[in-house]
Amino acid sequence: MRYPQKIDLHMHTVVSDGTDTPEEILHHVKDVGIELFSITDHDAVKGCVAMQSLLSDGDPLFITGAEFSCKDEGGYYHILGYGYDPQSKPMQDLVAKGHNFRIVKLQKRLDFIKNEFGFTFSDDDIAALRAKDNPGKPHIAKLMIKYGYADSISHAIATYLNQFHTKSEYVRPEESIRAILAAGGVPILAHPAYGRGDEQIFGDAMDKRLRYLMDFGLCGVEAFYSGFSPKIQAEMLAFAQRYDLFVTAGSDYHGQNKLVRLGDTNLPTKSEYPSGLCRFLERLNLIIA
Repeated sequence: MRYPQKIDLHMHTVVSDGTDTPEEILHHVKDVGIELFSITDHDAVKGCVAMQSLLSDGDPLFITGAEFSCKDEGGYYHILGYGYDPQSKPMQDLVAKGHNFRIVKLQKRLDFIKNEFGFTFSDDDIAALRAKDNPGKPHIAKLMIKYGYADSISHAIATYLNQFHTKSEYVRPEESIRAILAAGGVPILAHPAYGRGDEQIFGDAMDKRLRYLMDFGLCGVEAFYSGFSPKIQAEMLAFAQRYDLFVTAGSDYHGQNKLVRLGDTNLPTKSEYPSGLCRFLERLNLIIA
């Protein structure tokens, strides 16, 4: 028995804001030698259900995942859930609530760019956008490129879509954490040092945030992440050790929508795995025979 040697527990498919289908994700995962992976689409489980039907003997280990966008009076949080039952009522209810909030925000964004910049789209294109599982800024940006309003996704988002600021409804962090637990899963704080936009959270502020979320049942932190510096990584590992939290590793791969490579988690070799990661793997029986 041994721990998986290459792990990536944070990636997105076309179900949310990635560009790869579940079939393409599986192909890429095997191509780069990943032994354990998870799909963590935003507020969705459809990609995980599709992946479960694709797997066969000899394929890498897979665990259900999702990433829930949350907000409360203290700020913004992204809560990852792992190992849950995607058919459970708590998870289905959480997904439906997050999806409904996203559809409302989609319409507000469309109204904003129409009123502020005169950007309009055909009824068919808007209907196709609303029919997506979890439409977000990259989907609107691609439509803007199609109509010649922007040159690239980054141009569309930075120049136009990021100017949209309004009060929007979000799932609260305690709702996500409690639903994940009720569905048999493990709630983890995604890329903990990153808040909204360019916000970064360290030191006492991070300590306060973790203790706050732990009161609701948070079980761990994504301490290994493609965007983390060695200093941030070391701080998150220290917090995990201090509070006996699980540790996970993820790239936040989005296919062509981000310049992040699959498997790029900054995770060291298995002989150097921290105890928090080992306990996480053991908790969910993610061991290779």
